[in-house]
Amino acid sequence: MVTFESDYNNGAHPEVLRRLMETNTSPSASYGFDEWSESARQKIREACQCPEADIFFLVGGTQANATVIDAMLPSYGAVVAVETGHINVHESGAVEANGHKVIALPSHEGKMLASELRDYLERFHADPTWEHMAFPGMVYITFPTELGTIYQAREIEEIHAVCQKFDIPLFIDGARLGYGLAAITCDLDLPWLAHHCDAFYIGGTKVGALCGEAVVFPRKNAPRGFFTMVKRHGALLAKSRLAGVQFDALFTDGLYLKIARHAIDMAMKMRQIFADASLEVKDSPTNQQFVVLRNDQLQQLMSKILFETWEPIDNERTLCRFVTSWATTEDDLQALSNALKSIS
Repeated sequence: MVTFESDYNNGAHPEVLRRLMETNTSPSASYGFDEWSESARQKIREACQCPEADIFFLVGGTQANATVIDAMLPSYGAVVAVETGHINVHESGAVEANGHKVIALPSHEGKMLASELRDYLERFHADPTWEHMAFPGMVYITFPTELGTIYQAREIEEIHAVCQKFDIPLFIDGARLGYGLAAITCDLDLPWLAHHCDAFYIGGTKVGALCGEAVVFPRKNAPRGFFTMVKRHGALLAKSRLAGVQFDALFTDGLYLKIARHAIDMAMKMRQIFADASLEVKDSPTNQQFVVLRNDQLQQLMSKILFETWEPIDNERTLCRFVTSWATTEDDLQALSNALKSIS
């Protein structure tokens, strides 16, 4: 059955898989000291225009978020996110399990407003009892957001400025970073992003790799003992070559963004298919498309196409998510179009 459930329900991009096979019988060092990991680091530094960046390869997104936040915060620190933020909703309390409260601000189509962040921090520091509260020690945003929207450069710049004013780091979750950078409405690039935050990660799992995320501290500013924290969080690969080879392939000849652009192209064609079917589609320039279906339409379509239900709108309608990836084909889109024509 054709599936649009997620962007990580296929294996690796063929070029990534080819490189894994080519290097499979070559022995290597472990724990990030293999030749492919080092090559990947150099290519990522060049792509970010951050020659001194500290780069670590972790096994997945939840581990990346929990490890970076735990390492950058003091033991009494909390992280500020929006209420729809991944760490606040879909990570099973991984951040809180390490003793760090997630402080949730209002979400505006998935995004944080710099003005609301500033107001919150000003209120916190003006409160004479602030020492009795969890200390807001860093800010977390996602690019793209969980709702398929993207921050414009100005919006990130404003959030970064608030963080600098209050001397707290800005951390950007880039699990789907490629799809944000490849979006038609994106007005920033990877070097710009790297220079307007204190840490971010480049998602591999959702953008063509079997697994793995590349955590980047752009100014050689990794917290002391970060390697140890990675291992403590169960996020360190003994066979680090698995991540190293994949990211080395992804950052050779622009493959990472080529994969992202393909998914975006497929998503925009999908969007038009929904529009032609007179369905309500939420505004998303990324590979995630959110569509309103009547519940009877949902059931009919699910018998033909796999996708994800997101949240009920009312008793009769549901918001659903359809996601494209490197593996999405024109035939997949045609199958979706045919399925939509067959439902009432």
